[in-house]
Amino acid sequence: MSAPTDLTDLTGPPAVTAPAGSATEERPAGDLPGGSATVELRSPGGWFAVCPLDALEPGRGVAVLLPDGAQAALFRLRDGGLYAIGNVDPFTGAGVLSHGLVGSTVPGNRPYVASPLLKQRFDLADGRCLDDDAVSVASYPVRVN
Repeated sequence: MSAPTDLTDLTGPPAVTAPAGSATEERPAGDLPGGSATVELRSPGGWFAVCPLDALEPGRGVAVLLPDGAQAALFRLRDGGLYAIGNVDPFTGAGVLSHGLVGSTVPGNRPYVASPLLKQRFDLADGRCLDDDAVSVASYPVRVN
């Protein structure tokens, strides 16, 4: 098991650009108070701050502990889109989806993450499994504030 990453050392582009279907607002970081943007996720208890936007590495996911103790996987795509789905792989019960490989469907160009264990793909917009229609994980709205 690897050591936790200090996300404060990562940098990203100065703006968020939302692709179609993303729950992200388009807003240059320089237009925000103090020049920084905060990523927020909505759980059943309401919106809560997760981390600074520039702490998220494009093309990667991070695990987020929700206020109710559940886990989410938060992804910042290379095009700037932000998505959050449940982090627990329903096929194995392991909290690993944040470590999965991000891709997009052809045709359709819908972003997904492939579980690092058994490789099932989960749609990042709605959490449904693209390889088994009977399976899905939670999806969470994401915004930049």
